[in-house]
Amino acid sequence: MKNETSFSPLAGAAGRAPRSTAAEPGSLTRLAGANLAAQSAEQISLAAVPLVAVTALGAGPQEIAILSALQTLPFLLLALPAGLLADRVSKRTLMAVAEGLRALALGALLLAWLTGTLSIAVLAVLGFVGAVGTVAFSVAAPALLPALVERSALATANARMELTRSIALVAGPAVAGGLVAFAGASSTFGIAVALSAGAIALLIGLPEPARASTAAPRDLRQELVDGAALVWRSTLLRPVLLTALFWNLGWFTLQVAYVPYAMQTLGLDAAAVGLTLAAQGVGMVIGATAAPRLLRRLPFGTAIVLGPVLSVAGMLAMAGTLLWHSGLLAALSFFLFGIGPVVWTVGTSSLRQAVTPGPLLGRVSAVFLTANMGARPLGAVLGGWAAAQGGAVACLVLAMAAFAVQLLIVAASAVRRLQTLPDPGATEP
Repeated sequence: MKNETSFSPLAGAAGRAPRSTAAEPGSLTRLAGANLAAQSAEQISLAAVPLVAVTALGAGPQEIAILSALQTLPFLLLALPAGLLADRVSKRTLMAVAEGLRALALGALLLAWLTGTLSIAVLAVLGFVGAVGTVAFSVAAPALLPALVERSALATANARMELTRSIALVAGPAVAGGLVAFAGASSTFGIAVALSAGAIALLIGLPEPARASTAAPRDLRQELVDGAALVWRSTLLRPVLLTALFWNLGWFTLQVAYVPYAMQTLGLDAAAVGLTLAAQGVGMVIGATAAPRLLRRLPFGTAIVLGPVLSVAGMLAMAGTLLWHSGLLAALSFFLFGIGPVVWTVGTSSLRQAVTPGPLLGRVSAVFLTANMGARPLGAVLGGWAAAQGGAVACLVLAMAAFAVQLLIVAASAVRRLQTLPDPGATEP
């Protein structure tokens, strides 16, 4: 495997860091396994914390909202600095340290529970600390992947990473609920700690190309600007970023309305609502499995646009419930919302990794993570405003508008015209 070299972000393809040409045996399996363990630990803890807060500490909606906000805040505050750090130090080491931080936070939760000192404040502080580790891990993992696999295998590798994430997203909340109900909080936090430790063990043996010595460090602010400038000037990356922004706006607008709408208008009980939501997880697993084949058989840009198309189809299915009060239509909607975004993520992650210089991968990943997370609370606020103005119907209309815009952006861009995964430097049509 070749080493990374220094790079000027506005230079041409010739100035780009060389990429690895061959993967070491088992490296992708080890990274995917670490990702599965880390994502599982995260999902179990995210589901367990509010359950424990409500059942053991008597938390209400306001306390749960605070806990949720503090678990999201690090993504907005620290994603860009984490991306800068990922471009300066060993990505493998950064991931291991980040997972160690999450393991310490989970271990502290376990200790607080066992000693009877657990409180809402303790949950909030340790939830924030654990989320800091999640941010660094989430930025470094996609930046490390291109160094472990050949360029032609990026789509398959990203699909494998998305499959592990999908499995964790599907199984994590269910496992956490069962553990809290039948085994107690101590077993739940203990298993999460063990999963984090397993992720660290897998990361320690992960191969990573040696980092070449670089010139004296540049101004930190300018380095952050370089990553954002590369994204904004690229006719391939900019529409991907904007599409993701509007998708998240639409999705979180829909999330505000769905549960009360499903129960009050569609007449679904809690169990039925849970089944409709679970359909998304099924779609995610199918999407992650099918994505590499779609990206091979279809023109690359067409396969990417398929994600936004399926999201619009999912929103149309949800809109159909306004005429036919059907839980099956709602389940179909979430199923499509599971398949489409995963295919999109696999394709656009491969695209981002292919056209971004190695020394900038961490910062570019951080730009996307910050934008996506920033759109989420805005979508929730817009959804709350729409619901206050016109109820669930207004929320659905606003969500449909956002999903329509995200499709129009990518369909009108240079991304749609891509026939294959572009070569490094192909940021202009």
